[in-house]
Amino acid sequence: MPLTRVTLRQLEAFVAVAELQSFAAASQRLGLTSSAVSQLVAELESTLGFRVFDRSTRRVGLSSSGRDFLGSAQTVLRHVQLAESAAADVRNRAAGVVRIGAPLVLAGTVLPRLVRQFRDERPKVTVRIRDIPVDQLVEAVESGDVDLSLGPDRPYGETVRRDAVFDSPWVLWCSEDHPLAAHARLTWADLRDVQLVAAGRDHERSVARMHLNAPEGERIRPVDVVDNVTTALGMAAEGLAATLAPAYVGVLAERFGLVPRRVTDPETIRQVCLYRSLARSIPPAAEGFSEFLLERMKDLNSAQPIVKRP
Repeated sequence: MPLTRVTLRQLEAFVAVAELQSFAAASQRLGLTSSAVSQLVAELESTLGFRVFDRSTRRVGLSSSGRDFLGSAQTVLRHVQLAESAAADVRNRAAGVVRIGAPLVLAGTVLPRLVRQFRDERPKVTVRIRDIPVDQLVEAVESGDVDLSLGPDRPYGETVRRDAVFDSPWVLWCSEDHPLAAHARLTWADLRDVQLVAAGRDHERSVARMHLNAPEGERIRPVDVVDNVTTALGMAAEGLAATLAPAYVGVLAERFGLVPRRVTDPETIRQVCLYRSLARSIPPAAEGFSEFLLERMKDLNSAQPIVKRP
């Protein structure tokens, strides 16, 4: 029997008549005429090869075959309704999976809190966080490894969209007993002979660019480069070196007992951005999470963003 010939409308008509025991009542439920409902049931019986109702002038009752078939028909309609509900959730960005990448600090401190807040509003959405080095933020969205990536400003091409989220000044992070901790603000000249450790090559290049126009003898160069910012912060906590990093790492730096000191003359700002591909579409849930991030983070204080806990 070609099951594809059975339509959902026929099953709806059959189930409605079976539950209400009336063609007239079923027609009201379905918004059809009684003759249309009768026609749908007749078409179903023709396709199935057996009668589903025993009809009389006074009542409509299920036939023996109809009783056996009713459960299967109800199951089909129930699954269709669940599928329609799931489609509505996806369409309305209320369900789905979102993959977002971010460097260590943002991935481990800022994003989990925002994901929890988002899940409170849309519990059917699953947000998966991936640790991604700063150098790979743009490549990850270009390749489709993630739907979104959040992190410091990076060069990007025509196939990637970059939205500025917030600005964060580069600051010196040092222990409370470090000589420079006594200063409210610092200049680049104050850092000339200071032991500095850079967290990753991206930080090393950024630090080099900050003071690029300074005379050769006054340029700031890290004495060491480590892979992870946590290592740099740990070294600073033990007084082995201070480190330059954006203010937003304060969520983690404060746990190491470090204090921030603004570096001016000039002050250097790092922009944190949200990246997504323009070459491929992203799931509706990712669209919704993207809008959520931009909305929640747009009012962050540029001097000390996301350091304070809610």
